[in-house]
Amino acid sequence: MSVRQVSVFLENKAGRLAEVSKLLGAAGINIRALSVADTSDYGILRLIVNDPAKAVETLVQHGFSASETEVIAVEVPDKPGGLGFVLEVLEAKGINVEYMYAFVAKASEDALVIFRVSEPAEAKQILHAAGINVIPAEKLYTL
Repeated sequence: MSVRQVSVFLENKAGRLAEVSKLLGAAGINIRALSVADTSDYGILRLIVNDPAKAVETLVQHGFSASETEVIAVEVPDKPGGLGFVLEVLEAKGINVEYMYAFVAKASEDALVIFRVSEPAEAKQILHAAGINVIPAEKLYTL
């Protein structure tokens, strides 16, 4: 099962993040990780939640523009150069990292990082071949 990220387009104004959080909480959806990219007028909220399809449905029902995107969750050695090693493995095979953000919890002694890459299936194979652990969705959603 692929890790699904929820992306929400938001106006950059007071209360919009709180509204999303309140709606998801009321629907029983747990936020596992998040990232916000913004400009002066709008932002994109990216979320890893325990039930991506329900999150999108809930947000769309309340007037938000929301969608799902495939991402990968990777255990990165929590030491100097750990992230660089993972990025070098992907770069050596021509996999573009479009964006990434750190995860809020640890599954092991390694850090967890969410990657949006150009070729998710190929990236997973490349990372596995390099001995890098890719976290499956069913594990990620319950951390």
